[in-house]
Amino acid sequence: MASNAAVPFLRAAGRTYITYSNICANLVRNCLKEPYNTEAIYREKVHFSISKWTDGKPEKPTVRSDSPEE
Repeated sequence: MASNAAVPFLRAAGRTYITYSNICANLVRNCLKEPYNTEAIYREKVHFSISKWTDGKPEKPTVRSDSPEE
């Protein structure tokens, strides 16, 4: 959980806590040696599905797989 004292400094720098957290996570991943680096990059991928709703009912979901590298 973020400290409330850090929020004004992040906002002044034009960042949110999420962007700060992502920057820190990328730095840690880049410092890892093999095979941990490869494992961390694999876990970084995001999988999600998108469903459009028509007349109050969901249509067939579209599965997406995105990663920050793509």
